[in-house]
Amino acid sequence: MPSESHVVGKPTKRIEGLEKVTGAARYTEDLYLPGMLHGRLILSPHPHARVVRVPREITLAVPGVVAVVTEADLPEGVSSQLLANEEVRYTGQPVAVVLAESEAAAVDGADRLGTAVEYEVLRAVLTPDEAMRDGAPLVAPDAEEDEEAQGHASVAAQQTQERTPSNVSNRFHFTRGDVAQGFRDADVVVEQTYVTARLHQAYMEPHASIAVPDPSGRAVTVYTSTQGQFYVRSETAEALGFPQQDVRIVPMTVGGGFGGKIVLLEPLAAALALMHKRPVRLVLSRRDDFLLGNPGPECEIRLKSGARRDGTLTALQARMIFDSGASPGAPASIAAILLGGYYKVPHLDIESLEVLTHKPPNGAYRAPGAPQATFAIESQMSVMAEKLRLDPVEFRLRNASDTGDPMPNGRPWQKQGLRQVLQALQEHPKWRNRVKGDGIGYGVAVGGWPGGVESAAACVRANTDGTFHVIVGAVDITGVATSMRLIAAEILGVDPGLIRVVTADTDQA
Repeated sequence: MPSESHVVGKPTKRIEGLEKVTGAARYTEDLYLPGMLHGRLILSPHPHARVVRVPREITLAVPGVVAVVTEADLPEGVSSQLLANEEVRYTGQPVAVVLAESEAAAVDGADRLGTAVEYEVLRAVLTPDEAMRDGAPLVAPDAEEDEEAQGHASVAAQQTQERTPSNVSNRFHFTRGDVAQGFRDADVVVEQTYVTARLHQAYMEPHASIAVPDPSGRAVTVYTSTQGQFYVRSETAEALGFPQQDVRIVPMTVGGGFGGKIVLLEPLAAALALMHKRPVRLVLSRRDDFLLGNPGPECEIRLKSGARRDGTLTALQARMIFDSGASPGAPASIAAILLGGYYKVPHLDIESLEVLTHKPPNGAYRAPGAPQATFAIESQMSVMAEKLRLDPVEFRLRNASDTGDPMPNGRPWQKQGLRQVLQALQEHPKWRNRVKGDGIGYGVAVGGWPGGVESAAACVRANTDGTFHVIVGAVDITGVATSMRLIAAEILGVDPGLIRVVTADTDQA
């Protein structure tokens, strides 16, 4: 690469900007295919209940309704990964789906059926404290570890995992040195509890998927709003019992994701399309998306840290409790590594629990686990700096981890720039010349993310007219395609306007 950038880092217009602001962008919901069925989900009003009866005849009497499908109706060996199987485990879990010739008919049928489904209400646990008590009902007796959160990060933590019974689905424990001795060595000890709430990512476009069966009945194509089409392919293939080569995922324009648009409706849409041998369209209403979407997890972090008067950290101890909802998947491991990894601490003891409750399963929110861990450790560092009467930037610099320093799991940090960022802030005129006085305050916080672990590839094709195609499997979110075009233009030494970036489907990328 040239030593001086010619296009990278320079102001440029986003590739997709014009089509989005003019309304020309095509989203999944905009697709209409011949013979397509429209689906509408029936959601449970209870956090924990047994489904006693689904009186589908009420809905089948509605003109245009074709079928009412429950998990039990799916072919043997096929899973929707979404519909309840006799027992619902969170408010908003779908118990059935109404398929109709039109969206209006699907809505009418769902409205009739939604109030007629009969339930036997069961005891629910709605907080981690309730879920961890003796005698609490098991939320998911047969739950398996969810790989989605860990798939966002390049830091492995499986070797630290400890299995525990009951609703604690995963426990991670990281230790170094002698934490009791570390606190004895400290001149200042701070102990705080930090709580973050469950939150919906509030993207503008709700979840939407359209599945199209192959005439052979042994392959399917899914058009969907997703941030990770290859993960969708693997999950959908597993749910159907298909090899991955028989599942094609076409990523559509994403109307906001923020970590919440990974996989949700795709396995169900594919199963329905194969059952009925027709395209099936599933689009959530805003209400349904709020109820059964993949919210960011809530977390409680009890954090204790100690330091000498010169600002050197001596010990860090934490207990993190993630409310994972009804399925495993909270970022308990990576959050623990980030909490104890930003700063060098000779003695640490971090326990991170993932607890199941009768709430919707978690998804990602931004970098999974990072918002919770960063909020806690950075708040703690600011409190400690104040008690030590130290500059908050200088205090962080004194303890900042660098390349090669150990993370809580014992692995060394790869190349990272925490110290460089803090040094740049320390030297910035706005920090050095900040005004001080009554009623004036300044906040300091830093954070990081280890990056993803998925394999990656790109194809650059030179056309005979001097233009280029850059073919990638990365979904264009927050300017990804624009960045790819600038990088290619920089390397090739051509004008960015000569390069077209194509986000390919899983068969072509």
